Parts: sequence; structure tokens; C-alpha cells
Amino acid sequence: MEDKPVWKKFVFDGKGALALVGGFFAGSALIAVLNVFSVFVFKINLQYQDYYLLLANAAGFLSAIFAFDYFVCRPTTGQKLNFNFSKTNLMTYLLIFPMMLGMMFIAEFITSQIPITGPFFGGYYQYFSRLMDQMTNDKATLIVLAVVMAPLFEEIVFRGIIMKGLLNKGLKPKTAIIISAVVFGLVHGNPWQFVGAVLLGSVLGLVYYKTKSLLLPILLHAFNNLCSSILIFYNKTESFAETFKMSEWLILAIGIVLFTTFYLLFTKKYRVHYNEN
Repeated sequence: MEDKPVWKKFVFDGKGALALVGGFFAGSALIAVLNVFSVFVFKINLQYQDYYLLLANAAGFLSAIFAFDYFVCRPTTGQKLNFNFSKTNLMTYLLIFPMMLGMMFIAEFITSQIPITGPFFGGYYQYFSRLMDQMTNDKATLIVLAVVMAPLFEEIVFRGIIMKGLLNKGLKPKTAIIISAVVFGLVHGNPWQFVGAVLLGSVLGLVYYKTKSLLLPILLHAFNNLCSSILIFYNKTESFAETFKMSEWLILAIGIVLFTTFYLLFTKKYRVHYNEN
């Protein structure tokens, strides 16, 4: 009887990082060239169109994923990238969403302690704020970008490729979760989003490690971004404390209680379905 072939698992290392970064810039450059062509031929600057953000985001991430697949995964494993998007039972969702909300409250409090004035932080914060304001005023575009595209592409890259690749390489789960979360924070490019991204990325990594499904971190990521978008549309701020006229310390306390309670229930495997595929 013939032995079944043993498939190698892809790992994430320097070559993988180079593939992701190179692929992202190649995709972004392609859209930039397309815009130059549009300006000279059709006299239309696509950068002033709301859909340009969607095109640039999709091109960058899809090129990064393709580059990792083509230059790293297939040569190593003999197979194309494959992601698990399986569903789980209702109880799992009832545990992870309150846990995520609790971490969102904690992240807000910690982020609020970072200065937005002064010789360094003041200028940097003003630049960051102007950059965000210049992105787009179209609510539909922001929703599609923040709630649909960002969660899907970013979870595939940071959890499905980077974190899983580190686990396949033999790193301890805690280390793989932290590294992927820190890289996730760094790519946001500013200290205010960095803190929240690291904390939230840690929850997303934990959920991915426990359930083995990318669907859950994608939904949690979308939930976080949807809450931020609604707060911005409603009150021109991402702050729960400002929107609901509550003390930052009360938000922190609620966050600690929510996160601790549901984290313990989730990690104790209380009626949680864990997909081992």
C-alpha cells in the first residue's frame, strides 16, 4: 500500500516578509501607473474619485497575497494558499464579541493617554488628522473599505499568513500572536492606532488560534471597524466615552470586566466548538 504524500506547511520568515511587502508595493504601483495613464489620456485624476481608495487597497493586498502564494507557499508546499473560513456554534460568537468589545474599551482608554499636543506629538497628530480627513467624505466608500475590505484582506495577511506561518515555523502560540499583533500595529503608522491595533490584534490572534477559522477574526475586525465608523458618523469621534458622555475610567472598568469574564469563559472552552482542521 502506497504511503500518502506528506504536504509541507508554509512558514513565515524574511522571504515571506519580502514577498508581502514587494507584492503590496507592486500592486500599489500598478494603480499609480493606471492613474497617470488616466490623467494623460482621459484628463481624469482617479485620486479624486472615491473608488480610487478601494482600487488601491484591493490591488495592494491582493498583490501581496499573490506574491506570498506564488513565491513562498507553492514552492514550499506544492500547493496554493488555502484558508479556513468555517463557521462555529452560536455560543462561540456569544463569547468572543463581548470579549472583543471589552478590549475595544480598554484600548480606547490606553490610547486616550497618548498626548496629542506638544512639540512632537502635536505636529504628528495634526498631520495624521489631516491625512484621515483627506481620505474620503463618502460614507459608503468608508464602510466598504473599513468594514468589508480591511477586515478580509488584513486578517488573511496578518493572521492567515503571518501568524499561521510563524506557528508552522515552530514558534509558541503566544509569541506568534504577539508578533503578528505588533506588526499589525506598526503598519498603521501612528502611535494612536498602534496601541489599539496591537491589543485588538492580540484578541484576533487568540480567536484564530483557538478556532482555526479566519471567519471569526474577520467578523470581529469588521465589528470593531463598524463601531468606529458609526461613532464617527454620529458624533465625529471614535470615542465611546465622548459619545455616551461617560468617564474614561468607567469605560476602562467596563472593558476590564467584559474582557476578563468572557476571556475566561472562552479559554476554558465553555461550550465552544473548536475546529481542528
